[in-house]
Amino acid sequence: MMTGMGVAQAQSSVRPSLKTSPGLQVRKLQEEDMAVYLIGDQMKTLEDGTLRLEGGAQVRRIDSVVKGDRIDYQEKTGQVQVRGNGLIMRDGALVRSPEFDYNLDADTGRMSSPEFWLGATGGSGTATQADILNSNHMRLSGVNYSGCPCPEPAWYIQSPKVDLYSKENEGVARNGVLYFKGMPLLYSPYLTFPLRKERKSGFLLPTYGMTTRGGLDFSVPYYLNLAPNYDATLTPRFMSKRGAMLGGEFRYLGDSFSGELTGNYLPDDKELGYKRWLFMGQYRQSLPANFYLNADIRRVSDDDYFRDFSSFGLNDSTIQDLASTVTLGWGGSKYFRSHVSATRYQTLQDSSTWYRQPQYDKLPEWYLGASRYNWGGFDVVSDNYATRFRLPFYSGNLSEFDNMRSTRLAPDGTRFSSYTTVAYPVVRPGWYITPKAGLHMSQYQTDWYVGDPNMARFADRARTQSRVLPILSLDTGMTFERDTTLFGNDSIQTLEPRVYYLYVPYRDQSSLPLYDTSLASFNFAQAFSENIFSGGWDRISNANQVTVGLTSRWLDADTGYERLVLQAAQRLYFDKQTVTLGDEKARTSTRSDYLVGASAALTNTFSVNFDAQFNPDEKRRNRLASGIRWRPKRLATLGVNYRYERDPRQVVDPTFTPSDEDHRGKEYVSMTGQWPLSNKLYAVGRYDYSIQESRGTQTVLGLEYKGDCCWAARVVMQRYAVSARETNKAMFFQLELSGLGGIGNDPIKMLRDRVIGYEPISDPVQEKMIHERYE
Repeated sequence: MMTGMGVAQAQSSVRPSLKTSPGLQVRKLQEEDMAVYLIGDQMKTLEDGTLRLEGGAQVRRIDSVVKGDRIDYQEKTGQVQVRGNGLIMRDGALVRSPEFDYNLDADTGRMSSPEFWLGATGGSGTATQADILNSNHMRLSGVNYSGCPCPEPAWYIQSPKVDLYSKENEGVARNGVLYFKGMPLLYSPYLTFPLRKERKSGFLLPTYGMTTRGGLDFSVPYYLNLAPNYDATLTPRFMSKRGAMLGGEFRYLGDSFSGELTGNYLPDDKELGYKRWLFMGQYRQSLPANFYLNADIRRVSDDDYFRDFSSFGLNDSTIQDLASTVTLGWGGSKYFRSHVSATRYQTLQDSSTWYRQPQYDKLPEWYLGASRYNWGGFDVVSDNYATRFRLPFYSGNLSEFDNMRSTRLAPDGTRFSSYTTVAYPVVRPGWYITPKAGLHMSQYQTDWYVGDPNMARFADRARTQSRVLPILSLDTGMTFERDTTLFGNDSIQTLEPRVYYLYVPYRDQSSLPLYDTSLASFNFAQAFSENIFSGGWDRISNANQVTVGLTSRWLDADTGYERLVLQAAQRLYFDKQTVTLGDEKARTSTRSDYLVGASAALTNTFSVNFDAQFNPDEKRRNRLASGIRWRPKRLATLGVNYRYERDPRQVVDPTFTPSDEDHRGKEYVSMTGQWPLSNKLYAVGRYDYSIQESRGTQTVLGLEYKGDCCWAARVVMQRYAVSARETNKAMFFQLELSGLGGIGNDPIKMLRDRVIGYEPISDPVQEKMIHERYE
């Protein structure tokens, strides 16, 4: 909302902005400022001056309402005595009682057999007695409480004594027992819960599960609401195979800064005999004069940390690199921006496969960027870098790679690069043409370490080397439209041809170091790019080529919804490739593979997609991705996806045969789905199978049961690969109680990430407001 307002104000300075109405402000009134209104069918004054109201009796004040069949009200003291169908409403909370005594001025009183509803949370319950000690504190005895708004709650908390503190937003239940469907489920001698939709300190519901690498996994988080702008969570965690671990998270927010700190610490791993830990921290700071400071630190104790302690899901267990970056930047100009940063990588090795060379650390990197668009019709962009690269030695804990701890694998050095482009786009209805000219300049100061026996092959390389390359391109396209039909529906079909010419002269770059550059995947985006290599431009391929593409779309005439897209592209080469990465073979063909793609929403519930790279000479596929998805209704979706990618070295040289350990190709099938087995029971799952490795890399299978009201239950089993030869199995249970939370590990995030189209089966509980029962 605020962002939208800012944009609107920028577009029109005369448009009035929204302002907070004084009528919406919460006013704190003194007792003497509050008028009292009395309502009743009959009203009389007793001998002691008490006013007696009978028949629909009410005593109303701006901060509270009292109702009953008969009310005796003493104006001087504010004392109210209610007999028959008593009710009191205050701060959105409502309490009913057959009879009670209450003092409006002192906010004290006693109620017998009360029923209460908390307007902010929707929580309700009963008690044998309620003592209102002051405006902040109410004590209940013999309490049944539930946050479920159903007439017959599926769960409730039973406690002999509960204290409600409105200012602290806290309810405290002593010796509380959580009941589910009338059965005791959880006991706590000291249980706290919030009274409003605000944060409060206290224990969160425990989580538990079981994994093959960690054993029984149990944790009890404790939340600390330290201040409005910072909080913390401490999570003691016990794993039967590993031992006791302490985890923590600290979040903070200031006027000009924010950040999070996360960590886990296991003092002694029972299986390995040494300590294990994780630390992650993010910090963002706005500084004067449009400067800013960002820090993102990520470190773990050893190579196998995520494989052993990834509690749920495949994402953590497959992390291979952790980057820690600190950036000081400036963005105070419309046309210029700059930053200096330092980045260090922690490369996590896999003992079941070969040693993987770490990424280069950037210690530091300086960047200056400049851009100005529509400058007399020209677009001018300049990106300039100065980076110091350093390749770290292995520092992990795997004995299999001890010989790599002091082995130098590649040179270090400094790279200066500058790439400035000038484009003149001409855009007209139905067509465009964009000529562009750029100049890429690089200089390398390289430490070849020729005295090291492993680096002797670089003895003939110069320490200082430079490269200057012009890059010229011409991009043009057209769009044609016509009215037509598709599947019997009125549609608009487009025909969008595109031609892209690129010229880059040859420069010998074989003696330059390779820091952060690799061969890019050939796809529709890359086919219209300036370099076949991706990364930091350590290699710039020579080019004299044209890429021809054609796209056709079918759009609903009424809604504009894209029903069908067909794409095709091919690159034609006028010169041979002479720039390569190392010893890899260069391309010799005069035309690239065909790129073809199609996606179709055949109906509102069924869609397909297809994307392929096909070699016309060898009559073979080099890359293929396809999938189908059916979603006939809510909570029902099925999908199958297939992906194949040939080893890039085989794409260039069909005779190349990679080893099993060094095979860089991929081929796998993935099936995902969520399906109702009945009106209450749902199945959810995913299966990934690697055809190349002849093994399943991930299996997720779960059942979800949707209760009548306010509850759902889930059991999810997962098996996933954590290394080239090892897998981990996990099983988790969760009982979700709406209005309270979930008992057990919450798999919802993992299911959303891994099962495309997944939707939670639980109906959202409508949030209440403090004026929910306003009169």
